[in-house]
Amino acid sequence: MRVLGVDPGLTRCGLGVVDGGAGGREVRYIAVDVVRTAADAPLATRLLAVGDEVERWIALHRPDVVAVERVFSQHNVRTVMGTAQASGVVALLAARAGLPVAFHTPSEVKAAVTGAGRAGKEQVAAMVTRLLGLAEAPRPADAADALALAICHCWRAPMLDRMAQARERSAELARRHRARLAAAEAASRRGAAGDGGR
Repeated sequence: MRVLGVDPGLTRCGLGVVDGGAGGREVRYIAVDVVRTAADAPLATRLLAVGDEVERWIALHRPDVVAVERVFSQHNVRTVMGTAQASGVVALLAARAGLPVAFHTPSEVKAAVTGAGRAGKEQVAAMVTRLLGLAEAPRPADAADALALAICHCWRAPMLDRMAQARERSAELARRHRARLAAAEAASRRGAAGDGGR
């Protein structure tokens, strides 16, 4: 499975591609970069620049899925708005390319990569470097975060798939059970109506 991890942002948007082994924890580095836009450029222009590069990466690396950091409200509303807008552009482009989009919270990513949901950026970068066998930590932090998102998805996807399959099985069993109850109830009503007609 090839995953494009995206750490969304307007000033810096991290992009990282990782290949995950079938069902295992083995991950392999493919590419990493950061899209930068000028803070004084119009919003539409900045979103277009991010979108163009994400679209290029999807075409170039042909991922199976796009993993995006889930946006949480922060103290700086302006920052979180820009992050959410960039995230929306990424999700739209992935959907247009027919790719599933998975959203992971920062604590999920940190816990998956470092074992601690409150790990700092330096810890995340150090573990990403070690896990992917890189010569040095990806810079800036947005690049390491994008790779961490991709790794997180590689490791969480099998569990998420099993949970989705279990939910589907449970829903199917519930549907069958309701159908049996409805049939028994209908048969009981028919029987009662038949008895009353004697």
